[in-house]
Amino acid sequence: MAKLSKRLTAAHQKIEDGKQYTVKEAIALFKETATAKFDESMEVHIRLGVDPRHADQQVRSTVVLPHGTGKTKRVLVLAMGEKVKEAEEAGADFVGGEELVGKISGGWLDFDAVIATPDMMKSVGRLGKVLGPRGLMPSAKTGSVTFDIASAIKEIKAGRVEFRVDKFAIVHNAIGKKSFSNEQLFDNAKTLIQAVLKARPASVKGTYVKSLNLSSSMGPGIKIDVASAQKEVAGE
Repeated sequence: MAKLSKRLTAAHQKIEDGKQYTVKEAIALFKETATAKFDESMEVHIRLGVDPRHADQQVRSTVVLPHGTGKTKRVLVLAMGEKVKEAEEAGADFVGGEELVGKISGGWLDFDAVIATPDMMKSVGRLGKVLGPRGLMPSAKTGSVTFDIASAIKEIKAGRVEFRVDKFAIVHNAIGKKSFSNEQLFDNAKTLIQAVLKARPASVKGTYVKSLNLSSSMGPGIKIDVASAQKEVAGE
């Protein structure tokens, strides 16, 4: 096992072994343990009691974080006709049709979010193997396949994030930066957790949220008590 650096060792020592914290306590600890020389992101990891192998137990949706993520997203829009001008006027960073599909197929990936109009999906479908594994494939379910281009761009720029379970049934999302206030980080965490709870598939039986952890980009995980977290985000 690799030896921990002095920085990580010091961060681990701030966390009580075996203790589960409230969301607000975990955020305060995140601030103490995020000691890298850059503005670290705060990440939330939620392990769910679902089986991602079953289509009716997939958890995937979007939510607009009230304070954004602290990262400026580069938005690419795949459209044609009058929708190209609409996308440009709405602030899209890259706009195009077949020429951009070809560019992406060739390996170009200098963007953070993709929106496509429904009439482009036949072409966009060819990009599944490129965009899918990176979580960038447009989907009607997440609002990224739409003719309402302006609204979609506005939401992404304002802090809309997509969440989805991975093959291990865990949702991972960065929801802010160390430079955010504790209150801003709590608002964002509350919004994400509420959205994940709301997205519970009807077919799931038993415990839905198995565990909840918070960490910095380069720091140790901080365990959160699930029951207390659900009360916190509900305002109890």
